[in-house]
Amino acid sequence: MLPKMDGGAPKPSQSQIAVARKMKLGFAFVLMCFLAPGQPFPHTSIHNLSLKNMDFAMNLYRKISSYHDENIVFSPLSVSTSFAALSLASHGVTYEEILKGLSLEKLAQADQPDLIPKLFQMLHGNITQNGTMIVDQGMSLFIRQHFSIEKTFEEQMKSYFYTDVKRVDFEDTQASISLINEYIKDKTGGKVTEMISSLDPLTQLMMINTFYFQGGWEMPFNPNHTHNAPFYIDNYNIPQVPMMFIEDKFEMMEDAQLGAKVLKLPYLEGVSMLILLPNKGVDYSSIEDELTAKVFLGWIKKLKKIKLEINIPKFKMEQSYSLNNILPELGFNSIFTHTANLTGLSKDVSLQVSEVLHKAVIEVDETGTTAAAATTIGIIPYSLPRTFIVNRPFFFFIYHEDTKALLFMGRMINPTKN
Repeated sequence: MLPKMDGGAPKPSQSQIAVARKMKLGFAFVLMCFLAPGQPFPHTSIHNLSLKNMDFAMNLYRKISSYHDENIVFSPLSVSTSFAALSLASHGVTYEEILKGLSLEKLAQADQPDLIPKLFQMLHGNITQNGTMIVDQGMSLFIRQHFSIEKTFEEQMKSYFYTDVKRVDFEDTQASISLINEYIKDKTGGKVTEMISSLDPLTQLMMINTFYFQGGWEMPFNPNHTHNAPFYIDNYNIPQVPMMFIEDKFEMMEDAQLGAKVLKLPYLEGVSMLILLPNKGVDYSSIEDELTAKVFLGWIKKLKKIKLEINIPKFKMEQSYSLNNILPELGFNSIFTHTANLTGLSKDVSLQVSEVLHKAVIEVDETGTTAAAATTIGIIPYSLPRTFIVNRPFFFFIYHEDTKALLFMGRMINPTKN
């Protein structure tokens, strides 16, 4: 787990405020995902955006994983959307670093400075346009009272990201923390709580991006078939975990080069989970460096539907990250220093980003939000189904099928840990 900020910040004196050379700009990204689903927008640029965001996701994953050997879950789309919004306020080196850090520099066009935010707007519209699908992506700006932001920036945030703008007294830190945490809790159906534990009273603006995602399996697992079974974390740690079971036709493929198998578990309405399971004897850490958008798309193209017996653990995971400790390693440098150029946001004071907080929650179980009509295909006599038993550390990816947008990703090392 990466370090989190704890403890209340003391109220500064007027002299401290007066000498502060850089005012604070805070961010909190939230992902809350249960079980999932979208539709298409026939636009090459949308597809390119999804692929670039996938490469950013893999790069960010590798940086997070380098800090520990524990469970991981995060939303690359939530993080990249927030920085795409921030690009509207940035100029010069800061703007260039944001685009490069997001792997989007080749999509940018000098004569269309708002092209990237427009692409994100179209992508999110594409993902959420199916009315039967519960996907709620929200952006909010909590702004210090009497702090002036540029009108153009505020209008663009509302236009491209449908942003809520709220005024807050950040000097009253406890009241501000309660207000922001309550807002996040409400936007995520009560699932993400205690997002912020401390707040710098010099904060001028807090940007919140929430991502709430809920749906159901296209073919739900029967809870009566869930049973306890061993999960081989390593040779010495083998806990018993609730293992779900289903037998039907599913898509899978084998990646001989990586030494792993890939299983596709479809949700309702065009969203799927891919499970990447290293073969027995293959260390998951040896696979991490090979994860790219090209490899991911290769898996999807090679999936074949076959009869399978699937065993996969139920799991629930909640993780928090201070991404301001990681993002500089991906090239986001000046934005966290006094050299940050955020004059598109405000010309009244000098600004820099002080914190980037990300919290993700995921729960995977047998159920769906509706009763799916799962047709069981009979087994031909003497033809036994192959097995796909997820009983050791694995990777998971949830993606929107039409756009190939990666909604979130992670790895499961120990299903007994939240």
